[in-house]
Amino acid sequence: MTEPAANVIARLRPDRADLAPQPLSHAIALPARYYVEPGMAALDRAAIFDRGWQLIAHLCQLRGAGDHVVADFAGLPVIAVRGNDGEIRAFHNVCRHRAGPIASCDGLAARSLRCRYHGWTYGLDGVLRSAPEMNHAPDFDPAQVRLPALQVRVWQGLVFAAAATAMEFDEFVEGIAARIGQTRDLAGYGHHHRVGYEVACNWKVYVDNYLEGYHVPHIHPGLNRLLDYRSYITETARWYSYQWSPLESGEGLYGSGDALYYWMWPNTMLNILPGRLQTNRVVPLGAERCRVEFDFYYTPDDSGEARARREADLAFSDEVQLEDLTICEDVQRGLASGSYVAGRLNPLRENAVHHFQELLREAYRAALAASGD
Repeated sequence: MTEPAANVIARLRPDRADLAPQPLSHAIALPARYYVEPGMAALDRAAIFDRGWQLIAHLCQLRGAGDHVVADFAGLPVIAVRGNDGEIRAFHNVCRHRAGPIASCDGLAARSLRCRYHGWTYGLDGVLRSAPEMNHAPDFDPAQVRLPALQVRVWQGLVFAAAATAMEFDEFVEGIAARIGQTRDLAGYGHHHRVGYEVACNWKVYVDNYLEGYHVPHIHPGLNRLLDYRSYITETARWYSYQWSPLESGEGLYGSGDALYYWMWPNTMLNILPGRLQTNRVVPLGAERCRVEFDFYYTPDDSGEARARREADLAFSDEVQLEDLTICEDVQRGLASGSYVAGRLNPLRENAVHHFQELLREAYRAALAASGD
């Protein structure tokens, strides 16, 4: 496990005034130090990521025994695999011998999980099956060696995992399925494409940006033409928020309908458009860098029209993401400049930013209390 949050926050010694609850009507943004100080990466993992549910895959990526996917949980390497008994399990992707990787990439139909470093081999249940030449080690019993397991839950065809104690999963997703409705069968979608971007900003800068449509008319001219900004709605729940807008894109892209953008604490996004699910994972890579991973899932349709729509979707998504990444990197530079003093949030357009930052403050206050400070 990572260093306890209490130890990290004791070193950082945050200002209690920074962490006081902020009413939406008079909310002040989180100060710059929470986005730029090197120690924040360790604190965020200990206080937030190790205690939250994180998206790891869609069921279509884990159809058969031995199918597996790898992920980075804010510095913790993770592997999810479907066992011979049909169960999906998630483990630390770290060999118990000398910390080599069990798997370096996603794969299909593996009979076992073999560390690339020295060949220690684990069953799909995470139990060590063989270790080359370890018969010379007295009292060594492979059956006593197991990969540490994570909690796993499957919801709407999506596989989530938690490294440590997290909120009840039903509470985490409460109300989302009813809002998505019966017309969107997320579990029936198929995986089509993955795109990743490395971004020179703190992971929280990217989430802040995702959570408001306030910037859409200024940063996303193409997207702004598809959405009805005047009807743009943002609502919050305990552990997630969602943005909704009517959509008018033409039959060559998504057609008409609505756009739903869900953010789920701390780093998962579900972008739901007609016939398409796009998932985002924001992975911290340090205080001032992150990686944003996008997976595209579509309703089963291999017609020429459907292929053309998918290609148009990928191109349009890339255009929007490059606009977002550019402004996020600009914001990170502003936060690190020493010039910025935390400003007022817009109660109408930035209520989900306020909601996210209140969850951050709550997590940091808990870590501060645990430190005894």
